[in-house]
Amino acid sequence: MALLEVHDIHTYYGSIHALRGITMNVEQGEIVTLLGGNGAGKSSTLNTICGIVRAQHGTILLDGVDITHLPPHEIVKMGVTQAPEGRRVFARMTVHENLDLGAYSRAGDRSGIERSFELVYETFPRLKERRNQLSGTLSGGEQQMLAIGRALMANPRVLLLDEPSLGLAPILVHEIFEVIRRLNQAGTTILLVEQNAHVALHICTRGYVLQTGEIVLAGTGKELLANEMVRAAYLGEN
Repeated sequence: MALLEVHDIHTYYGSIHALRGITMNVEQGEIVTLLGGNGAGKSSTLNTICGIVRAQHGTILLDGVDITHLPPHEIVKMGVTQAPEGRRVFARMTVHENLDLGAYSRAGDRSGIERSFELVYETFPRLKERRNQLSGTLSGGEQQMLAIGRALMANPRVLLLDEPSLGLAPILVHEIFEVIRRLNQAGTTILLVEQNAHVALHICTRGYVLQTGEIVLAGTGKELLANEMVRAAYLGEN
């Protein structure tokens, strides 16, 4: 049994059929990446897993427990958190206050929260240096670190990352992906949506390719890197 199982999920935005029978799984300890063009359904998949968007059909299981119809805050308590596309930090709050909000589901576990602060500040020393700085004044890379750190504060079993390299300089992309690799090596299971297919496929265990709300291809990172369709569509190769 996989840690996260998604079975035949259909999601709508009004009359728009965004996800058309998505079935996938994420095993404990894996990095699984979702590839696809704009509008393929990658973010919709993450948001449906998180309960932000409600699935109209299908089931989502976390370690065998059905979370399909739980509200988002309950899904966070169960162990699924997301660092969303665009970072979405609270600009008028400090770095430390943003991180503290990430632990809202753990009220009463102050000692555990303090350990998570230590982990996040150890993972992102720059955030520790700026802990009292307003988040809106951080650079794009620092805001991305904060978005990931805030998600880690909930002590997730599965961490969902939506376009963590978006808008970042190449040197910062490398830094963010090194952090993702270290988090995974330390035991965090990760479901990754990433526009930089080359980097994502090198770091992932397995991947899925989405087109117009459907999975059209699946395989290991190495298999997808070698696939002619993937190379032409997402790696810029003929």
